[in-house]
Amino acid sequence: QVQLVESGGGLVQSGGSLRLSCAASDSIFSFEQMSWYRQAPDKQRELVATIFNTATTRYADSVKGRFTISREASKNTVYLQMTGMKPEDTAVYYCNGQSWTGATSWGQGTQVTVSS
Repeated sequence: QVQLVESGGGLVQSGGSLRLSCAASDSIFSFEQMSWYRQAPDKQRELVATIFNTATTRYADSVKGRFTISREASKNTVYLQMTGMKPEDTAVYYCNGQSWTGATSWGQGTQVTVSS
């Protein structure tokens, strides 16, 4: 199973920016789609952004226009560029990959905290 490792989380002020990285142990094209999810305290995990193998992207309404998902195949890495951040973006962010066979891989998560 392909391993996923997130990095780039931290503390940022409201209005600031962060870039998260998700490094895969194998080609990111082994996944049909890769996504970022987040989970805030006492809330369910929610889908933030997805990039499909075709490079099509989709975003949650709450982050449209502020977050950008992208990939760098040569580095087996998917990114989440976050701008105009808000306190409600505070959460643990997880990288997810869904393979062509339906298998799912998750990273360990990285904490993002936005101060007001």
